[in-house]
This record gives sequence, structure tokens and C-alpha cells, in this order.
Amino acid sequence: MNLTPFAYLGAALAEIAGCFSFWAWLRLGKSPFWLVPGMISLALFAWLLTLVDSDAAGRTYAAYGGVYIAASLGWLWAIEGFRPDRWDITGASICLVGADIILLGPRSI
Repeated sequence: MNLTPFAYLGAALAEIAGCFSFWAWLRLGKSPFWLVPGMISLALFAWLLTLVDSDAAGRTYAAYGGVYIAASLGWLWAIEGFRPDRWDITGASICLVGADIILLGPRSI
């Protein structure tokens, strides 16, 4: 079974949650203790990306960018309560197509 889609989705959620903990501390006035689960979440994010089925880290990270953008808009809606508009959805869709091309495109080597 290919774990790549699950690794990308888990990595996106872990990275967004980790970054949000810093946002909450610095921008929302939350306790510095928010940083502890945030740092754990960011470490989980990095580990999950190692599970992606790819021979090159840079290609893995580039393709992940599209997944991260789409997941960030999901976070915007689900956690922050702002519904993405048509431009958000269009941009994320273009990024996901780009991620598919990067990750799944035929390679000569």
C-alpha cells in the first residue's frame, strides 16, 4: 500500500498545527506552553515526509507544497472559521495539479 497520500496529509496537519502554536503564542497571546506541542508537531511533520515514496527529498518537498496549500485552506475554514473563496479554491487546485505533475510525472532516470 502506498502511504504517500496519508504521509502528505498527516505532514500538512502536523505542520499547520505546529506553526499555529507559534502563531497562537505570538499573535494571540497564548501561553508559551503552547510551543511544546507545537515543536512535537513540527518534528512529526518532518518524520512523516520521510515516508513519502520518492527517491529525491527536494521533489518530495516540492510536491508537498501543493498539499500544504490545500490543507492550509482547510484549516482556515475548519479552525479559523473563514470560508475559502473561489480564488483560494482555484489557486489550491492549480497547486495540487502541479504537485501531481512533480510527484507522478514519468522520469527518464
